[in-house]
Amino acid sequence: MRRILLALLSAVSAVIFFAGLPLPVGAVTSAAGGTQAGQQFLAAGLAFGLAALGAGIGVGTSGSAAIAAVTEKSEVRTTALIFVVLAEAIAIYGFAIAFIILGQS
Repeated sequence: MRRILLALLSAVSAVIFFAGLPLPVGAVTSAAGGTQAGQQFLAAGLAFGLAALGAGIGVGTSGSAAIAAVTEKSEVRTTALIFVVLAEAIAIYGFAIAFIILGQS
């Protein structure tokens, strides 16, 4: 499982690295669209995709721990729910950042 996660993280970092490389002068199109707009879409997709990946890992980990804690002691239900909601908020932040990136001209 760790090898798969390591391979996934290295692939994502390679995509981020190659997407951030400067383009040749001839490949840059007008400011009205083209390559620069494509880079905005890529940035927004990466922002939301990585935030959703992090939120999924966080909710999976904290959710399973919350269920285990609630079965042992039912008084910790509210505290456990708060930790799950905090992990889910990461995806909402990524969604907001994606809209901010797409809103720039």
